[in-house]
Amino acid sequence: MGLTRPFIESVKERAAIDPDFRGAMLAEATECFLNGEIDVAKTMLRDYVNATIGFQALGEVVDKKPQSLMRMLSKTGNPRAGNLSTLIASLKGHEGIELHVEATR
Repeated sequence: MGLTRPFIESVKERAAIDPDFRGAMLAEATECFLNGEIDVAKTMLRDYVNATIGFQALGEVVDKKPQSLMRMLSKTGNPRAGNLSTLIASLKGHEGIELHVEATR
């Protein structure tokens, strides 16, 4: 089942005014990627991109066509780890945050 438009708009509205929310979205997507939850990470990255920079501007940053990025983060997309890593690095630079990994037991 797809998300309803009001939910998506709510995410965009909150992302527009809350930098902590944007940072948390990106951090959670990255953590999912590192934990092997690739489908969840792709969904969260797609939501982050839609709520912030947009695929057109992101394509210019990473020198890829926006349609290619959309396919990469789609449900059926199968991005290489290097492509996801480049996306995350570009998005954290856009957001102006640093992400750190912490090992716990």
